Amino acid sequence: MSTPQSLLIRHAEIILPNSESMIGDVLTQGRQIVQVGQEITNATPTHVIDAQGLTLLPGVIDPQVHFREPGLEHKEDLFTASCACAKGGVTSFLEMPNTRPLTINQSALDDKLQRAAQKCLVNYGFFIGATADNLPDLLSAQPTPGIKIFMGSMHGDLLVSQEETLEAIFAQGSRLIAVHAEDQARIKERKLEFAGITDLAIHSQIQDNLAALLATQLALKLSKKYQRRLHILHMSTAEEAELLREDKPSWVTAEVTPQHLLLNTNAYATIGSLAQMNPPLRSPHDNEVLWQALRDGIIDFIATDHAPHTLEEKAQTYPNTPSGMPGVETSLPLMLTAAMDGKCTVAQVVQWMSKAVAVAYGIANKGEITPGYDADLVLVDLKNYREVKREEVVSKCGWSSFEGWNLTGWPVTTIVGGEIVYDHGRLNTQVRGQALTFS
Repeated sequence: MSTPQSLLIRHAEIILPNSESMIGDVLTQGRQIVQVGQEITNATPTHVIDAQGLTLLPGVIDPQVHFREPGLEHKEDLFTASCACAKGGVTSFLEMPNTRPLTINQSALDDKLQRAAQKCLVNYGFFIGATADNLPDLLSAQPTPGIKIFMGSMHGDLLVSQEETLEAIFAQGSRLIAVHAEDQARIKERKLEFAGITDLAIHSQIQDNLAALLATQLALKLSKKYQRRLHILHMSTAEEAELLREDKPSWVTAEVTPQHLLLNTNAYATIGSLAQMNPPLRSPHDNEVLWQALRDGIIDFIATDHAPHTLEEKAQTYPNTPSGMPGVETSLPLMLTAAMDGKCTVAQVVQWMSKAVAVAYGIANKGEITPGYDADLVLVDLKNYREVKREEVVSKCGWSSFEGWNLTGWPVTTIVGGEIVYDHGRLNTQVRGQALTFS
């Protein structure tokens, strides 16, 4: 374990909590930010970073990832995934329960927390997964950001698709419920309708916009009935965005992935199964409506749904190809490149990838560059562009759906709890993050 240090970051363009920016300095001591100013001269730090020409952002909090440990470590593990996070400027993550064994009780949650404490370079939290019969665990397990419900696109115990079962979960307790909103009955029906078709593009027709809308409508109905805190994961369709535009209670939040903003069904022709995910990629029209909903605050924040598979697994014939793609290394550069292209502002990216996530999940002292807040920070280069290259991917799967894209905003230095975990291409694998707490 590295010794806690004092860092002085000098001459950075700092994105401030009021969305304005200034050229200035940030001083950290131990795990905290202690001073932010135009010029800090009264400090004797153990380390000085000259950030001239770089932009300082709060570290990204990625609220939906699948890091595959335990049980599926051939795809990814907590160490490799957290290395990828550090390279991508992601300083905290919330991980999903579909590992082996499933994270559906306190002992499985404790096991993940122990593994993460030993392996993770960044901060971590783990969802508890809902089944048809683990309600006592959903009420008592801690610490956890919330309950994950797979309403569709799942098999086995984690599939909870019946309305009466869902209602029993919504009716008891107050913990946040995060839903993968796809209607399993419609997916099953469409699979029969399109059986035998091996063209990957059929995936977006089988799990179509209506399958997503039906499930989101049901989750919203139950949330309103019990005034239950609801979060809609990886929203993918124009119809869902418009539904929330018309009817979004104050206790409901939603997220979107960079891939649902930037990729669409045209990607099947160019990258094949590397474009396959759940919910599937949609049309260019869906891209534009989702962007507008994000800018308007209908969608609250960004998540990657990082879900790696090996290239060998992805090389199978549809429908045997698994759904999912890695994302933590590219999410921040993708969004900052979009900002440079005029789709949004850098301050909005900070809001969507840091502050709004911390607020939604009750994660204290994260998401802002403010004295007293945690020193989870990322210095990015917005002046230069660089290609996404397969040979540079740190994630164990070794590929990216955005290979060949020319991006700016790549992290130069990532800081977790006041310690430099990534700097100019080098990882400090001695750094360890901490377990997140949730209010």
